[in-house]
Amino acid sequence: MQRSLTIRNPWIRLSLDAWSLGIEASLVIGLRTLMVAAGGPAARQEMGRMVSEKVDAALQLQARALTGGLGLTPQSAAGRTLTHYRRKVRANWRRLSKSPG
Repeated sequence: MQRSLTIRNPWIRLSLDAWSLGIEASLVIGLRTLMVAAGGPAARQEMGRMVSEKVDAALQLQARALTGGLGLTPQSAAGRTLTHYRRKVRANWRRLSKSPG
């Protein structure tokens, strides 16, 4: 029953995907907070990276939207937007979760 509900209503799947992305982003925020709290050159570099990554991700998504890369329906645009940001969040998770050294 649950599966047929998600097939008929794509917004349910998108809502779960957005929730999942929020959890993943929270983990990255926690890792970044620890790094920044430690201070030093790595913290300064991470703070600059946070800002530039957010600007770059938003500009890339805007370019995709303007060129039709997000699809023709609200559902495809939402899904592709989530996918876009999930890639960025997961890349940060992989980078930040590596043990130093």
